[in-house]
Amino acid sequence: MLKTRIITALVLVPLTLAALFGLPPRGWGAVMLGVVVVAAAEWAGLAALQKRGWLLFVGTTLFTGCVLLLDPAVGFTSERGWPGAIVSWICGAATVFWLLIAPAWLASGRRIVSRPLLAIVGWLVLIATWMAVVALQTRSPGLLLAMMAIVWIADTAAYFAGRRFGRRKLAPSISPGKTWEGVYGALVAVTIYALLLLPLAAAAGYTRSPDAFAAAIWVALALLLTGLSIVGDLFESQLKRQRGVKDSGTILPGHGGILDRIDALSAAMPPAALIAQHLFR
Repeated sequence: MLKTRIITALVLVPLTLAALFGLPPRGWGAVMLGVVVVAAAEWAGLAALQKRGWLLFVGTTLFTGCVLLLDPAVGFTSERGWPGAIVSWICGAATVFWLLIAPAWLASGRRIVSRPLLAIVGWLVLIATWMAVVALQTRSPGLLLAMMAIVWIADTAAYFAGRRFGRRKLAPSISPGKTWEGVYGALVAVTIYALLLLPLAAAAGYTRSPDAFAAAIWVALALLLTGLSIVGDLFESQLKRQRGVKDSGTILPGHGGILDRIDALSAAMPPAALIAQHLFR
């Protein structure tokens, strides 16, 4: 199993980096839309959508992405991406969901059984995630990589801190392996990462003057993204648990499905795109 995971990662990581830094924004958007359509098929399965609902959900996700990327009336360009208002509305709506609705949903412990509701949530989550990674890549591939690294560092630190120090369960009914100690480890690791990254922020267009206040804002935003990534991870875990499956899919050998790999990113990238829009030139 570990060997399979490593081989899959060794194939995917170079391909992803090549696409991230080598493709123009519209090309990157097309590749990422393909990934999101696969994720939509997995979400439809977790939502228990029947054949017609499955086709409608996946088709609507694909159609929405094509319109946003290709329709001249939308205003996407390779130089500046989408107009700021479009990013603000779609990524803003997803951010509100992850900040307010998803945590309350998880805390209530209620099962999510409404298929139409799950379809609406899934459409918003997936389209906003896709829009965020395209908008950030248009601004700077390096900036997108740095934002995604927050999630990866948090996840890795949480795993090792949880294994070494984990005692108190974070959400035992949803994901028994996660602990509060793992969360603290993630926050510490991301704080260090954010401080190390701060000297490079100005080169990426960070508009705040390099003082203690700017550093505090920078770290606070990184920690906010970390917290949201944990919410995204738990939310997908809840969907899988109530569906009775271990993974969202099998397309990635040793890693499960696309949703299993982007659950945390889906919650962190829309607010990251908003942060970039308002705090970066």
